[in-house]
Amino acid sequence: MIQVDGLSKYYGEHAAIRGLSFNIQSGEVVGFLGLNGAGKSTTLKVLGCVLLPTAGRVIVDGFDVTRDPHEIRKRIGYLPDTPPVYDEMSVGEYLTFVAKLRGVPDANVASAVADAEKKTAITDKHDDVIASLSHGYRQRVGLAQALVHKPKLLILDEPTGGLDPVQIVEMREVIKGLKGEHTVLVSSHILGEISQVCDRYLVIQGGELIAQGTEAELSTKLGSGGPIEIDCIGAAGPTIELLKKVDGVVDITLVKLDGQNLSLHVDARSEIRPALVKALVTADVPVVRVDRAAHRLENIFLKLTHGKDA
Repeated sequence: MIQVDGLSKYYGEHAAIRGLSFNIQSGEVVGFLGLNGAGKSTTLKVLGCVLLPTAGRVIVDGFDVTRDPHEIRKRIGYLPDTPPVYDEMSVGEYLTFVAKLRGVPDANVASAVADAEKKTAITDKHDDVIASLSHGYRQRVGLAQALVHKPKLLILDEPTGGLDPVQIVEMREVIKGLKGEHTVLVSSHILGEISQVCDRYLVIQGGELIAQGTEAELSTKLGSGGPIEIDCIGAAGPTIELLKKVDGVVDITLVKLDGQNLSLHVDARSEIRPALVKALVTADVPVVRVDRAAHRLENIFLKLTHGKDA
């Protein structure tokens, strides 16, 4: 779907991005991660044919961004961090306008609008004026406009920015529902959210791609399995000493103690959850839960961008 080879973009003598190379397959949901100023927005603008690259080659759905930008734009849906909506229009009027602007045939406009509204769960807002909508629904309308012409590639820039917890969960489910039918590239700072919708990640720093892969692959690259959470029933001291003997354990922290109900945080060099469970069960320690820590991706990202100081 997307092939990027040696992509660079310079402003004068300064490189915004330098030598990026990666591939994204059709139907994937890929997270694009980086600190502010890392070059994410510049890369997205090149993929969206807003900027031309200084060097390198970018192919989207078989078309080159420098030779066929108009063909690529037909195949892309883009949701910027601020939804590009017209407040005075109703949702239906706005999506109809966008569909026609994107070249949807007149005979198909109504069905295209209805389909985009269904995918983003805003069908009941069809006749509402956009100015009257909450931020969460405006964000959904922004996503609907990116979908209305059935693009092959969706570029979502901070799709959950400014949403409340309920809206974030709803937007997450909407994005999950797009998987397979669309190729999705998601740029976000909310790593806990992006980790729940993406197949793999591209990590950029200082204009260069410093890592790519799934969470497990990135953990392997760092030589770390990431933090593990364990809930079990037993005496705190003996249980901790038992788990410290498991090969690959770096450190164990007692997070919560309620009688004999323990919550432990285990730092590990590799994926050792099976070994931890085996050790507990062999010692007749009842296991309630063993899972990766919720902030695993955040830890990986910090280690990649800040090294040992993370």
